[in-house]
Amino acid sequence: MTSLGSRFATAVATKDAAGVRALVSDDVDFKGLTPRRLWEGSSPDELVTVLGTWFGTDDHIDELVEVVDGDPIADTHHVAYRLRITTPDGPHAVAQQAYYRADGDRITYLRVMCSGFRPIG
Repeated sequence: MTSLGSRFATAVATKDAAGVRALVSDDVDFKGLTPRRLWEGSSPDELVTVLGTWFGTDDHIDELVEVVDGDPIADTHHVAYRLRITTPDGPHAVAQQAYYRADGDRITYLRVMCSGFRPIG
């Protein structure tokens, strides 16, 4: 069975807003860190808005390169994923690390750290 973290990474990579909403609780505790900003949200819609800002309409996610589920730390799970994307500036790589806690099959607590868009070649 695919982990909740892997399903989240796939939803992010496919820009599947409905999929992200289905994976997180209605009162999700979200914080994200990008190279220039700290992001916060407490609802599925706020999380989807943040992800839409990170990966805008001009950013094409070409490939989910890798997804690695880490070992849990007590009640906290870890997933790392890498994306290959194309922006108006050309090809880029992005890596994200996510730590999450779940109640059943929904994420209740989510912390994501992003490498930022790193130019390829």
